[in-house]
Amino acid sequence: QVQLVESGGGLVQAGGSLRLSCTASGRTLSRIALGWFRQAPGKEREFVAGTGWIDASTYYADSVKGRFTISRDNAKNTVYLQMNSLKSEDTAVYYCAGDPRPFPSTEVFGYNYWGQGTQLTVSS
Repeated sequence: QVQLVESGGGLVQAGGSLRLSCTASGRTLSRIALGWFRQAPGKEREFVAGTGWIDASTYYADSVKGRFTISRDNAKNTVYLQMNSLKSEDTAVYYCAGDPRPFPSTEVFGYNYWGQGTQLTVSS
């Protein structure tokens, strides 16, 4: 079993930057596809970014492409989400997810492991 713990959320002004971290325990992340999702109040959880392990490919939702960057450090068993040029519509609870598949899914049901979430609030 894999336990995922997110950190790094908080309050930031529009246009600012923040980096989220997600550290795993129980299993190495080196053969785990990883994703970041977010859920705003009253909305469904949506895919933000993902990275596979077979070729370190990365995928992004159109809404964050060019602003967010997902990366992993297998030595630290951690995945990051660097968020730049933040907008008020980025406000949400951000979740880290993992699954032992080679490529990340953009769907919630594509992941077996989930963190508890970390809140990001972007003030305009």
